[in-house]
Amino acid sequence: MKKRIISAIIILALFIPILLVGGKTFAIIMSLIAIMGLHELIKMRETKKEFPFMMKVFAYILVLFFSLNDFSSIVFHSTLDYRIISFIIFVFLIPMVFINNSKKYNLNDALFLIGSTLFIGLSFNLIIITRNYDILYIVYLLLITILTDTFALFTGKLIGRHHLAKDISPNKTVEGLLGGLVMGVSIPTIFYHIAINGSLSIYLLVLITLVLALFGQIGDLVFSSIKRYYDKKDFSNLIPGHGGILDRLDSIIFVVLASILFLGIL
Repeated sequence: MKKRIISAIIILALFIPILLVGGKTFAIIMSLIAIMGLHELIKMRETKKEFPFMMKVFAYILVLFFSLNDFSSIVFHSTLDYRIISFIIFVFLIPMVFINNSKKYNLNDALFLIGSTLFIGLSFNLIIITRNYDILYIVYLLLITILTDTFALFTGKLIGRHHLAKDISPNKTVEGLLGGLVMGVSIPTIFYHIAINGSLSIYLLVLITLVLALFGQIGDLVFSSIKRYYDKKDFSNLIPGHGGILDRLDSIIFVVLASILFLGIL
């Protein structure tokens, strides 16, 4: 636990100045983190079967491109650029014809790379654009994630009795989830009401914040299920006490993606 707390303090000390600076600095660093996140997914998948080298190179390049797409935008777009999606699909499907060896590269490999590239690229692109849109808004989303995760951990250790999803994450408890939601909803709601928009109905704000907090915990479980499938405890050992990039950012990825569902309300 001590190692985990020290690592968290160091991460915050490094991240907060980058968040405050924003702009190209924030975008470039987030895109590099996106590549690291994709690398963790690929390495985990390669415990079962290795990808051709060039296909991995294509994946890293495309995630960099996707995460930086329109990175200076200060507004959210509700439409997708089909050119990017089509290009990603072609890049990973067409090589099956030329490699012509299903043992080296097949449809399952291609679909994994397509899904991972789109998922990681879109998620980090949204994080970048959310920071451009309003630093207070991304702080609101970060508060939901950090407070829910932190108090779920402490509450679960103190009074946790009933498993939440034993086969996916044995240490998570219903009591921990409830404790996390109390703090992960109340404080971010107060912050949003005071710092961002005091005219929004408090009842609606509480409901939306609760939904976002739940999505954060679901994201944690989704990524845990991926690790369980590959029989791994963590995505990597990059961050002492936390694991890898995706171990640390699993909740915020889902919260940011879920926040788009409330576009036009918040």
